[in-house]
Parts: sequence; C-alpha cells; structure tokens
Amino acid sequence: MRILIAEDDTHILNGLREILEQEGYETIAAKDGKKALDLYAKSKPDLVCLDIMMPEISGYDVCREIRKEDRSTPILFISAKSEEIDKVLGLELGADDFIMKPFGVREVVARIRAVTRRYLLAKAPSPRTEPFRIGDLDVVPAEMMARRGETAIDLGLRDLNILRLFYEKKGEVIDRDTFYDRCWGMEYFPNSRALDQHIAQLRKRIEVDPKDPKIIRTVHGVGYQYEST
Repeated sequence: MRILIAEDDTHILNGLREILEQEGYETIAAKDGKKALDLYAKSKPDLVCLDIMMPEISGYDVCREIRKEDRSTPILFISAKSEEIDKVLGLELGADDFIMKPFGVREVVARIRAVTRRYLLAKAPSPRTEPFRIGDLDVVPAEMMARRGETAIDLGLRDLNILRLFYEKKGEVIDRDTFYDRCWGMEYFPNSRALDQHIAQLRKRIEVDPKDPKIIRTVHGVGYQYEST
C-alpha cells in the first residue's frame, strides 16, 4: 500500500516515513498542500496523511479537494491543532481519523493499522486478502490479524507479507534476498539486520514459545523456513 504524507516539518516528515516504511508501506512525501494535491493526482495513493497548517494550501483544503472526487481513500490528519473544533472540522470534511502532535510511534502505528483495516475490509476480496493457515494460526489479511483459537494477534503489512511468503513456499528454505525483494521491495545493504530483527519481533507475537519456534525456523547461513505439518 502507498501512503501520501503531507507535512512541512522535515523532522516529523522523515519520522513518519521511517515509521510507516518499517510497517511495510510505500511512502511518497509532500512539504506543502499544492505538492500534496499534485502527488495525489499522479500517484493515487491508498491512504493520505495530512498536516493542517501547511504552505500554499492547508490540509483542510487538500482534504476538501480530494473528497470532491474521491469518497473512499482514507485520510488521516496529523496536526498540532488540538482544539475540539479542529477535530470536528477535519472529520466533517471527510477525514477518517485525527492524531495530535506530539505523538508516539505506537499510537501512529495503531491508528494507521485501524484505518488500513477498515480500508481493506471495504474493498472487494482479492487473492492478497484471502485468509490462510500457517502452523496453528489462522491469518486474516483483510483484518490485519492472526488468530490462535480465541486469541487475536495484530499484524502489520510487512508481517502479513512475510507470513504469506512462508505459506506460499512451505517446506522451502527462503534466502534473505527473496525476503527483501518480496517483503521490503527496496534496495538494502547486504549486511542489513532488518530481516533478522523483524523476524525476532514477529516470533515474539506469533510463536507459543519464541525460543523454540514451530512456525518460523532459522536455517543458519541461508535464511528461514516454514515446515508445514
């Protein structure tokens, strides 16, 4: 999924891009409202994050222009304007959510996942959103979660891509390059630890015993494997 981020503060913009790209989203960025509308028209993003106070055109006006022709693409305001009337106006213009600055990483991730979940559930089913079973987990991509019995486990987009790759290549040893090509989709440094760190965090959430993993097995010197039973 592609997210357009419109934010004139470079520090906040870069922070949001890092957070969202770690989650598995592709990001495009604009530092003013005019550029945001231009990028929206050219790229047709799946989700839009807007600051309110921006040069050229305000976030409110960007939202208003998008909603004239598009009622479905999720829009999320991220702004220092914290008065109740600001939130009400944003929602009345058609925004799906409103996050106040300063914000925490966990809050942004949770809000983006919630908006993405609603977006995926509203779309027509596709092969990428079909549920699948891996180990003792039922993975439901459209809901961005997995279930083990009555226990629900929240998942990000990259988590879902990794688990689907294991499912599609069950029994095969998957090398590191394949993970980066399929689940990161970008250039990386050969010595990057991003994959190992992500797998370690994913195991903590999906394995009954992360120290004795049954779903994601390490194949030393090569990569990882899911051995279906």
